[in-house]
Amino acid sequence: MSALELFSPAGLAPFCAFLAAAVLALVPSWRVGAWINVAASCLCFLAACWLPWLVGTGGPLLLVDRLAAHLALLTAFVAMTTSWFSLSYVNAEIAAQRIDRRRLRLYHAMYQLFVGGMLLALLSNNLGLTWVAIETATIAAALLVGLGRTSAAMEASWKLFIICGVGIVLALFGTALLYLAALPAVGPGLPAMNWSTIIPAAGRCNGPLLNLGFVFLLIGYATTAGLVPLHAWMADTYAEGPTPASAVLAGSMLNVALLVILRLRGIMAANATAIDPGPPIMALGLLSLLLAAFSLWRQRDVKRFFAFSTIGQSGVVAFAFGLGGPAAIFAGVLHMTLHTLIHASVFQCVGRAARLKGGQTFADIGGLIAAHRMFGLTLAAGIVALAALPPFGLFASEFLIVADTLRRAPLASIPLGIGLVAGAWALIMRLQSLCLGTPTPDRRSPPNTLAPDALALAPVWLQLAIVLLLGLAMPGPVVAWFTAIAGAAR
Repeated sequence: MSALELFSPAGLAPFCAFLAAAVLALVPSWRVGAWINVAASCLCFLAACWLPWLVGTGGPLLLVDRLAAHLALLTAFVAMTTSWFSLSYVNAEIAAQRIDRRRLRLYHAMYQLFVGGMLLALLSNNLGLTWVAIETATIAAALLVGLGRTSAAMEASWKLFIICGVGIVLALFGTALLYLAALPAVGPGLPAMNWSTIIPAAGRCNGPLLNLGFVFLLIGYATTAGLVPLHAWMADTYAEGPTPASAVLAGSMLNVALLVILRLRGIMAANATAIDPGPPIMALGLLSLLLAAFSLWRQRDVKRFFAFSTIGQSGVVAFAFGLGGPAAIFAGVLHMTLHTLIHASVFQCVGRAARLKGGQTFADIGGLIAAHRMFGLTLAAGIVALAALPPFGLFASEFLIVADTLRRAPLASIPLGIGLVAGAWALIMRLQSLCLGTPTPDRRSPPNTLAPDALALAPVWLQLAIVLLLGLAMPGPVVAWFTAIAGAAR
């Protein structure tokens, strides 16, 4: 009977994505498939919009709490806006003869399978189902990245599959250990695999087994979250994969793993015999932020540059979750939300710029405002938002994290501040070369394949408008929503 949960209202969003993947695998026309992909993504988003009203429901397989509903809604929204961008992307890649039309069936099917896997992992109440869903999303992402069939794309695909696959195997072993640790508290069977029963009974779990399980789960899921030193797959994946896949990967895939790490932190913190989970999570976060901030200065490829920016933002969220407490988790969830929207916007802009210029290095792309004013200003706004400058919302989330760090762990604020400043400085310097100055020539701009700026940039404007709104004046209900998430997750 529990399997029927997957067809309940709580499971409607991932079910729609999986159903669309099956349908798209059978549709021979790439044009029809592209529109089915958009329609399915919109349907998934509408189904996800119902989740806040289902908070507190679920069973052995699905759990709809505020955090899961929030991240599922965010993931479905990014997937929907990226599917709109995907229409012009596919047209342009076919016109440039960079994608074989016969492989577009795989592209659209894997896109929906990837989204469905992430949504199922976010809404899963069962540790085993979470693992299966993340593995499904990883395999689908690997197939998406290798779509171009170039040697670089295939290498990036295999790197993603192997490195994240090793992390997933470690997470599987950690899941088994967590099950064994929960047996004394909740008994055998599904209850010992469910977040909803393990978290309340965490204080009675076996401490030594819990410690060992925590180590394997943290290493395993930190790989998927792109945390240093387990980040080696990210730069190649983002640089060589299709831009829509990079836009979704840039935040949503990392959020799934960070959600698991946050839930795991709650279990460990509630057990008096377990190690303190905060310091190792904070250490991974700080290491990721610092390495990413200084690596930004060495990048010549635009998509690799923003891939390292993603690593840094994931590190900031991990640091906030490791710090713990309502204020830090509030800021961490807010930061996770904002950087997901910003990175999706930036990657869509970068993908469009790479098509226009015929390359994706900083030498290929420059002076966009002079040549394409509307498009260049939009990318500039995205970079300013990513650098956490006001009035965009990332400034508020980073300010909250730094303020709470100064209050509770003042020594940690030194490397945190260095990483944030170095990363922001690198972004502003690259803003000057990408958007200002003398424009580089357009090498590819066929008018019949590139949508007008106003239409192509509509999803980006929508995402950046949300980021701007949350930076200028966060509405009261939104504050209450984030506060409730932080109170439940601490």
